[in-house]
Order: sequence, then structure tokens, then C-alpha cells
Amino acid sequence: MGTLLSYSGIVTKVRAMEAKLLRPENFEEIANLHSVPEVVSYLKENSSYDYVLNLLDDAQLHRGDIEKILARQLYYEYSKIYKFCTLSQRKFLKLYIRRYEIDLINYCFRIVINHYQEPFDLNYKKPFFDKYSQISIDKLITSRTTDELVDNLKGTEYYEPLNRLRDKPSITLFDYDLTLDQYYFSTIWKDSKKVLKNKKELELYLRDCGTKIDLLNLQWIYRAKKHYNMTPADIYSLLVPIQYKISTELIKEIVETATVEDMIAVFQKTTYAQHYDFSGGNTIEQMYSECLNHLYKMDRRQNPYSIATINTYLFLKEDELRRLTTAIECIRYGLSPSETLAYVGGKTQ
Repeated sequence: MGTLLSYSGIVTKVRAMEAKLLRPENFEEIANLHSVPEVVSYLKENSSYDYVLNLLDDAQLHRGDIEKILARQLYYEYSKIYKFCTLSQRKFLKLYIRRYEIDLINYCFRIVINHYQEPFDLNYKKPFFDKYSQISIDKLITSRTTDELVDNLKGTEYYEPLNRLRDKPSITLFDYDLTLDQYYFSTIWKDSKKVLKNKKELELYLRDCGTKIDLLNLQWIYRAKKHYNMTPADIYSLLVPIQYKISTELIKEIVETATVEDMIAVFQKTTYAQHYDFSGGNTIEQMYSECLNHLYKMDRRQNPYSIATINTYLFLKEDELRRLTTAIECIRYGLSPSETLAYVGGKTQ
């Protein structure tokens, strides 16, 4: 396990940052607000977002700019953690940043495919990606077609998997998203074994990553059957080809069930059944978040002087941003406090 000496500084830093995360009572208070400007005022007074929110002017409060500003907070905190890390810990953070890179590429594909009049608004991401990423935003924003976008990824690891799609007829946005997601999970599963030399840290990371893959595969099977009535052959093409605690045989049994009810019954055979009570009131996304929330916190509690501290904090921050963005959208569309809390779901702390 990582030594007390190598992790003492970063653990102290992360604990101080975690103390500033929003708590359940904060979300309850936010849900009772009536407008986006009220949310901004609340966050300036009661959270760590005051610095980035001061970059907003009054006109921006009524558009989608607040979500972009909030994303800066995540990048800002990643940078703070990076500065306190040792060389080996920074290698782990470089592995972690792939998720942000894929989110950026997915966003660009949406812009290009949907032919938006104002295609790119990535200036707020540029300083972060220029410093930490292999991707050039300057190149991406010149893209006007999907082929140009793929070509502008030459020199990065994402070029080859996306370039192979060109031989496929009628490529859709879904195909690009799916290719990137499958590439991401397959490569971090493999590359983590090169980056994490400590046996216990590798075990911790593979457990977190493997659990996430299992749960995402269950989500995708559930949605494919419940909402799209997809065939088993099409469902198999969606899945990440890695099984952690769900065997290949059990995946096959779940995918090939005849009805949604049969599928849910087979879900009960998995080790995740206690977190996936489909008869309950939580959405599948909320149950996924709560299961990972429990796992990450348990890892950190049992192994505080390890990558679990970094991994857990970044997960909690990303989950907070997701829930906060959801709450803001609910308030923007005039939902009641109870409806907003139902969409936000889960707990931060």
C-alpha cells in the first residue's frame, strides 16, 4: 500500500477539499429556490464554487453558461490535486483524465453531426486541456464534418478506434459514443496494470473499475430491453467485453431473457442485487451512483493512504456536479422542490 510518507500531503489536501462538498441539506435548500440567479447567490455564499461563479455576468445566468462555469471547478480541483501528487500518483491522474477527454470528443461529435450554428464553445476547457491532455482543442474546433474531427485526433490514442468506423455504413452519433466508451473501459482496465505497480493499489482500482463496468453493462441491458426492445445480438454489441463479478454465462442469461420481468428476476442472481432493487423508487442512474458512492467510500476508509483517496474524491466531485446541474435544470423548468429532489436523488456525503 502507498506509504504514509508519499500520501500524507495529498490526503490532508483532499480532506480539506472534501469538507467543502455540498451536503444533503444543501441540496434540499437548493431545491427550494425559485430561479437560477438564486442558486448562484446561494452557491457563492455556501460552497467552494464562489471563485468560478464570480466569472459569470448577469446575462449569463439565464443561459447554459453556469454549467460550463461549474465544470471549471472540477478542472480547478483536479489541478490542485495534481500539484500535490508524486510522479507515480500523477501517472494515475493521467490515466484518469481519459474520461474527460472522451466526454470532450463526444461533445464535439454532437456539435458536428447536429450542425449547430455556433458549433464550438470550448474556451473554458482550453487552459486545462492544453496543460494536461493529449488533445488539441485548437484542432478540434476547426472540424466541420465527422471525418475532419477524426482526422484532427491524429496523434492521439483515439484516432485508430474512431478511424476504423469509417468502413462501417451509416455511422451514427451512437456508434461514435459506443466506440469511445468501449475503448475507454478496455484500455484503462489494461493500462492500469502498467501504471499501478503496487499490488494492493491495483487491486483497489480494478475493483472500482470492474464494478463500474458491471453496473454499466447492467444499465445498458436494462435500457435496451425496457425502452428499445433490442434483440440479444444488438445488446451484446453494446456491452464492454469485461466481466468482473458477473460471469459470461450470467450475462448471457440476462441478455436472452424473454421479458423485462424475467430480466429483473435474473438480476437478483448478481452480487449487485441489493443495490439494484428495480421495484423501488430510484432510477437506474441513481442506484448506479449510490452503489459506487458506497464502494469508493469504503475503499478510502479501509485504505486512506492510497489512490483510493484521490479516486474517491474525484468521483464525489463529479457526482456533485451532475446532481447540481440536474437541480439547476429542474429549477429552470419550474419543477417543485420534491420533484427536483427526486431527480437529484442519492446523497453526497
